[in-house]
Amino acid sequence: MTTLIVNRLQESLNALVIANQYRQIPNLQHHGRHVINEGKRLLNIASNDYLGLGSDCQLQSEFLNQLYQLPVASVPRMSASSSRLLTGSDEQIQALESELESWYQNAVDKQNLSSSKSVLVFNSGYHANIGILPTLTALPIKTLILADKLVHASIIDGIRLSQTNLVSYRRYRHNDYENLAKFIEQADSSIERIIIVAESIFSMDGDRADLNQLVQLKAKDARIELYIDEAHAIGILGDTGLGLAEETHTLADIDYLVGTFGKAFASIGAYIMCDEVVKQWLINQMRPLIFSTALPPINHAWTRFILAKMPNLNEQRLHLAQLSTMISTAIPERYRVSSSNSEMVYSSPIVPYILGDNALTVEKAKQLQAAGFYALPIRPPTVPANTARIRLVMNAALSHEDCQRLIAHL
Repeated sequence: MTTLIVNRLQESLNALVIANQYRQIPNLQHHGRHVINEGKRLLNIASNDYLGLGSDCQLQSEFLNQLYQLPVASVPRMSASSSRLLTGSDEQIQALESELESWYQNAVDKQNLSSSKSVLVFNSGYHANIGILPTLTALPIKTLILADKLVHASIIDGIRLSQTNLVSYRRYRHNDYENLAKFIEQADSSIERIIIVAESIFSMDGDRADLNQLVQLKAKDARIELYIDEAHAIGILGDTGLGLAEETHTLADIDYLVGTFGKAFASIGAYIMCDEVVKQWLINQMRPLIFSTALPPINHAWTRFILAKMPNLNEQRLHLAQLSTMISTAIPERYRVSSSNSEMVYSSPIVPYILGDNALTVEKAKQLQAAGFYALPIRPPTVPANTARIRLVMNAALSHEDCQRLIAHL
């Protein structure tokens, strides 16, 4: 690398420092609900471990004890060593996909819905979102993608990779379904397919999409398909933890239901619930799936272990909702996400405390850390300009007393 490039890189890094947008990987140790950062023991309120399963040492011991009872030859391998289309597929991932299909089927049966889905597992939510849309739009069909303005960066990257002469996209104002409806109306007759893309719970604002409104829009135009990313809803919403689509009885109306295991599941990986023919198309065409080494079977075994417990974690889900509502209502209105709802209702465990200014947000995070909370500043470009915030994230391992203590420092 030339001196010119090194100097330019350093200048750009210095500019990030001046703008209070410089990022560093923290040096952390994890101890249950706490992290050790710079020698200080801090209560973790920054993780996506919504149900507290990732910090549950007893749960991990239970899983490991199950493994110890297996014959050595039956213990799941520590590496897949290959992509799934070579030798990276095994009984663990195959069983996981089958059990996820049963999870879905049991939910729709309870709601007297007529629907069935096949499941395909991926290495991560990022792999899923950068691979699914480009693969779906690889057919010679004129397609319009309409995405919520605040969808995750992985979805935006997937949309960018989808652009061809036959594929265009627009981003509608966040949760503004009148704006979305106008874009649909403006789509001329040459558009053969419209894919609406949204998250069920948005990762930075913590608010919900109105899945029922999206389903109503879909019913008005036969060209519309729904792609819903449930990453932050899986495990915490629905009677069995299947997400906002389960809670709103819209499971049967969503064409591409994407979820992850790296948050409430306390594991790693992602999945799509879709038609069998779509699954087979993804297997044959999706580059992040075809050209990536599969996750280790031991990870899939852990995910299966958690999945078996997921429908029975309603007590944790209720406790989480109570904590999240307590924190949300304690934040002054001027620091909240603007909402058309006058009532403060439970949206999600993600509670943004919006300060706007980067430097002020960094300083507030330091104050909270000094008070014993591992809280982090979220700044542009992760969030829009002038909306820097502390992303307070509740989890079921916290107590009401923890939250009262946090409120005192807000």
